[in-house]
Amino acid sequence: MALVPSHVASLTPYVPGKPIEEVERELGISGVAKLASNENALGPSPLALAAARAAAARVNLYPDGSAFELRRALAARLGAPPAEIFVGNGSNELIELIVRTFVLDDEAVLTSAGSFVAYRLAAQAAGRTLVEAPMRERFHYDLAGLQARVTRKTKVVFLANPDNPTGTWLLERELVPFLAAVPEQTLVVLDEAYLEYVDAPGFPDALALRARFPNLIVLRTFSKIYGLAGLRLGYGVARPELVGFLDRVRAPFNVNLVAQAAGIAALGDVDHVARSRRLVLEERPRLAAGLAGLGLEVVPSQGNFLLADLPGADGQRLFQDLLREGVVVRPVGGYGFPSALRVTVGRPEENDRLVEALRKVLER
Repeated sequence: MALVPSHVASLTPYVPGKPIEEVERELGISGVAKLASNENALGPSPLALAAARAAAARVNLYPDGSAFELRRALAARLGAPPAEIFVGNGSNELIELIVRTFVLDDEAVLTSAGSFVAYRLAAQAAGRTLVEAPMRERFHYDLAGLQARVTRKTKVVFLANPDNPTGTWLLERELVPFLAAVPEQTLVVLDEAYLEYVDAPGFPDALALRARFPNLIVLRTFSKIYGLAGLRLGYGVARPELVGFLDRVRAPFNVNLVAQAAGIAALGDVDHVARSRRLVLEERPRLAAGLAGLGLEVVPSQGNFLLADLPGADGQRLFQDLLREGVVVRPVGGYGFPSALRVTVGRPEENDRLVEALRKVLER
């Protein structure tokens, strides 16, 4: 008798970026620059930190199971009714929750090969069929290829916009025909974790598109521009009946008390969000130029990170060599890009350190 179902036994666990403490302990160094996990280089809002400290004094109490105040704050910010908003323990929980709630035994999840690995893991963990369309031009979603794979068994389509780890994005003129072609009973999940870093003309207004496409679910997060990755807080917007079903399946108290308080305060700190956005918009092209100057192919990005490819190189080896220089980046061989690295856009001095460290590594 098997101990676990085959779909669980065959799962490859998600491998997170190495924490600073582990790198310093392993290599006996200090002052490591972590540019691996697309975190906010400026940290969280001071207002969010103050709210988290105050809430920490009440952690003997259960949190509000409905996250009423957080959902109300999100509703005011987004212009959507609270009944259309759901929250979770990071976007990852919401991705898993969508699969567990809506995808039946004989139905399928559709996404793009090379996109955010959480979509594949959620489908496999639930024992659901996963269908992946190859990317076009190596790093871009192929919407025509995805559309060709939609069948009556396709229950959920996951699209990341901008994509992780490539940083590429879909324009509204590309996305709308795809949404129009998808059957109404198929849910399309648009994951906008990096939305706040976008400055590309023609980027879609996903919340506005929901009026035309009621099968559209929009996911966003507090982990990136709000700098609350360690508190695990994500949210989504969908029509009320979908939110109602998700609420039936989610665990009670799935968002902790400290995260709820910090999230509300972070939403109110528009200055911190503006500073965080400005840092990325200024440093993203400068870092891209520095990496390109070393001979890497840098994929244009709308996230707070860049995918940099060195054809013929061993990305895992580059990652290890950079670790010894005190710089943590993310190898992405598991996504199908064995010669590439994903690097977070950090503060100017961190970006300069990365470029110089990579120069040293490549000159050896």
